[in-house]
Amino acid sequence: MSRNRLIVNALIFVAAAGLLLGGCTMSPKYERPAAPVPNAWPAGEAYGKVAAGGAKTPAEMKWEEFFTDANLRQLVAMALKNNRDLRLAALNVEKARALYGIQRAELFPAANAVGTGSKGRTPADLSYTRQETTYEQYGVNFGVSAWEIDFFGRIRSLKDRALEEYFATDQARRSAQILLVSAVANAYLTLAADRESLKLTASTLEAQEHAYKLIKRRYEVGMASELDLRRAQSQVDTARGDVARYTQMSAQDENALQLLVGSPVPAALLPPELGKLRPLRDISAGLSSEVLLNRPDIRAAEHRLRAANANIGAARAAFFPRISLTTSFGTASADLSGLFRDGSSTWNFAPQIVMPIFDARLWSLYDATKVEKEITIAQYERAIQTAFRETADALAVQGTVNRQIEAQKSLVDAFAETYRLSGMRYQKGIDSYLSVLDAQRSLYGAQKALISLQLFRLTNDIALYKALGGGA
Repeated sequence: MSRNRLIVNALIFVAAAGLLLGGCTMSPKYERPAAPVPNAWPAGEAYGKVAAGGAKTPAEMKWEEFFTDANLRQLVAMALKNNRDLRLAALNVEKARALYGIQRAELFPAANAVGTGSKGRTPADLSYTRQETTYEQYGVNFGVSAWEIDFFGRIRSLKDRALEEYFATDQARRSAQILLVSAVANAYLTLAADRESLKLTASTLEAQEHAYKLIKRRYEVGMASELDLRRAQSQVDTARGDVARYTQMSAQDENALQLLVGSPVPAALLPPELGKLRPLRDISAGLSSEVLLNRPDIRAAEHRLRAANANIGAARAAFFPRISLTTSFGTASADLSGLFRDGSSTWNFAPQIVMPIFDARLWSLYDATKVEKEITIAQYERAIQTAFRETADALAVQGTVNRQIEAQKSLVDAFAETYRLSGMRYQKGIDSYLSVLDAQRSLYGAQKALISLQLFRLTNDIALYKALGGGA
C-alpha cells in the first residue's frame, strides 16, 4: 500500500506542476489598434450643433426611455421575447459558452474508473502445457489517459481563443438586439406614415369625386368642355389607384411588423397616423467618436482580434515539446472475489514526450495565424470606419432635416393657396381647369413629400440611436 501512496503523491505533484507551469502562454502581447477615424465628429453647416443641450448619449439611455410611445414600447418588448432571429442569436451564445467549457476542460486531466472482466478457454494443442485450460481475469482501475501537461501554454492559448470567441458571440447577440429594436421601431413608423398617406389619399379622392360631379353637371348644361370632364376623371382614377396602393402597403407593413414581433400584433397596438405619435427622446452623439468603441459589433470585432492573437500563441507552442501522461492504479485478480485482497494491486505510469523535429505544416500554420490576425485587424478597423460613417451621415441628416420640413410645410401652404385661388378663377371662368389640375397635383405631391420627410426625421433619429450603440 505504501507504493500506491507514493504513486498517488507523484500524480498530485505532476498535476500541480502542470497547472502552475501552464499559467504562461506564448501569445503576443495584445495592443488595441488605433482607431482609423478622427477623434471629433464632422463639423460644418450640414451638421449644426452635434451635442444637443442636456441630451443623453445612447449609452446612457435605455430603449424604454428613448421610445416614448407606449404601444411601440410594448411591441419592442414582445419582439425581444418572441423574435426567432434573436432567439437564434441567444442560442449561439449558449453554444459558444459550451464550446469554451470543452476547451477549458482540456487543461485538466480526465479521470476514469474502469472495471473489466474476461473468461476464456484455450484448447490443448494451443496451450504451452498441452492441456486445455480455462482462465478468468477481473480488474478495477482508476487512471488518467493521455493528459497533456500544458508547459508551453498551447492549450491555454486555445482556451483563451475560445473565450474571446464566446465574448464575440455574446456581442453579436447584443448587435442583433439593437437591429431588432430599430427594425421594430422603423416598421411601426412606416406603418403610421402609410396610414397617414392613405388618409390623405382617401380625402383627396373624396375631393376629386366631388369636383368631377360638379364638372359633369357643368358639362351636361354646356358650361364645361369634355376635356375638362376627362381631366377631372383622370384625377379621380389616379386617386383611386393611390388608395388601393396605400391600402396594400399598410397591409404589408402590418405583416412585416408581425414577423419582427414574432407573434400576432393586437389591433390596439397598431399605430395611428404619423402626426399623432409621440416624438422620440432627444439624444446626443457626445463630443468624441470614442463612444463608437462601445458598439457591440466593434467590441465583437475586437474580441475576434484577441482570439486571433491567442491563436498565434497556440501556433508558437506547437514548435515545443508536447508532454502527456497516462497512468492508472487499481487491482486485478483471477478470481472476482479476490479483487481486493492483499497483493492484488496494480499500477501503470507512462509519461510521453513528443519533440517536433521537422514538420513543415507547423510553419505554415504559424504563418496562417499571423495573416489571420492581420485580417481581423483590417475587419476591426473597417467596422470602426463604417460606424463612424453611419453616425456622421445620421448627424448630417439631423442637422438639416428640420430645415427641409419647414420649407416643405411652407411649400404645402403655398400650393394649398394656389389650389384655392385656381378653383375660384375656374368657377368664374377666368382660367381653364388645367390650372386647377396642376395646382391640385402640386399640392398632393407636396403633402405626400411632407409625410415622407417627417418619417425620414424619425427614422434618422433611430438610425443615430442605433449607430451609437443604443438599444442593447
